[in-house]
This record gives sequence, structure tokens and C-alpha cells, in this order.
Amino acid sequence: MNPLICARCGAYSGAPEVDPAAGVLNCRACGHREPFLRLPLFALTGPSGTGKSTVARRLAGLLGGRVVVLEQDVLWIGALRDGDPRAFRAVWLRMAAMIHQSGRAAVLCGTVAPEEFAPLPEHALFAGIHYLALTCASDVLAERLRGRPAWRAWDEPRIAETVEYNDWLRANAAHLDPPMRLADTTRSSIDATSAEVSAWVDAGLRTHFTEWPNAPHWNDYSSGL
Repeated sequence: MNPLICARCGAYSGAPEVDPAAGVLNCRACGHREPFLRLPLFALTGPSGTGKSTVARRLAGLLGGRVVVLEQDVLWIGALRDGDPRAFRAVWLRMAAMIHQSGRAAVLCGTVAPEEFAPLPEHALFAGIHYLALTCASDVLAERLRGRPAWRAWDEPRIAETVEYNDWLRANAAHLDPPMRLADTTRSSIDATSAEVSAWVDAGLRTHFTEWPNAPHWNDYSSGL
């Protein structure tokens, strides 16, 4: 179900209206109230070369089916890449919100910052968006990017831009709104990093199910609703 389209009258709303206390999606046009599961969204982010895609491949197994892991670049096709970045972000938020209606939280893996999601109307569809950024030492990151296959087109200017973003994240993550947690992959193994990310998601889910008494019980969720 598209959370921007009313199931009764078919009206389209560019700004969804959610009543989090009642767990319903409201239609401004006809007043229809539809049950809506508002779960936290987990954004695994950071610069290219820090290990996001490799960790993403392991998360579904580590989290035991409690979440749906999504790779942002799957939709990074020409029509989106060359168009409006806001539209690209909004599409991902709508997709994650629809997945949530099946009773599983989503982990979205790809480079994104809070300032890119926060202004979007679709942000209201979630019980918060949590961010964990993978980063590493600048020299290590540059060497990782230089070692990538030629088809990925990592020239020196692009590498320098990515290293600059990496350094900016390391200096400013704690001051963003919301603050972004960091995980340094300079010397950390893939197994260790994957375990850290998995624990972060689990902790976020436990907090959500503790704070929202109307939500399904954590034990029911973790064992499969």
C-alpha cells in the first residue's frame, strides 16, 4: 500500500498525516483512518569504501529475519540519478514505510545524512530515523577506493571528494540532528563491524518496543509476528 494514497477515496497526499498514538494514517480528503504500523528506520550510511555493502550482505542473517535489509543503490538508476535527489530519497522512504506494514523494520544501506531525510513529508511515516555511519582513516579509505574495479570510475578527484566527506563526518557526526553514531572500520574486521551494526539495530528495536506500549511485544516481534 502506498501511504500517500487513501484506500477509501483514492486521494493523493503529498504530506501524509499519521496519528502515532492511535497507530493510524489519516486522509485529509475524506477522513478515512487506516491502521498504520510506524516503526523506526535504520540508516546504515557513510562514504563509499567504508564497508556498507559488505556489511549489508551479512545483516539479514545476523538479525534473524527481524528486519528487511535494503541497498539504496538498487534504485540508483539514470532517471533518479539525473533527476531530483529529494525525489530519490522520498521514494526510498515510501518503500521502507510500505515494508514496515508487513511487520518488519527496514535497514537502508547507502550514503545519506539526516538533513536529506528530515525535511521530507515522508519522515512522518516513521517512529524516528536512526543513523550509523561507517568511516575509516583517510589514507586507508583512499587506498580502498583506488583498489576498486575500473568500471566503478574512481579517479583522484572523486577519491579526494569522498575522503573530504569522510573527514567531515568524523568531525561533525555528533553534532547533527539527530546525532549520527560512528563505527571505525580502519582496523575492524567485517565480522566485527557486522556484529556492531547488528547490535545497534537490535538495541534500537528493543527501545522502540519498550517505549511504545501499543506496539507488538518485543518477544513476539523478535520470534516472528
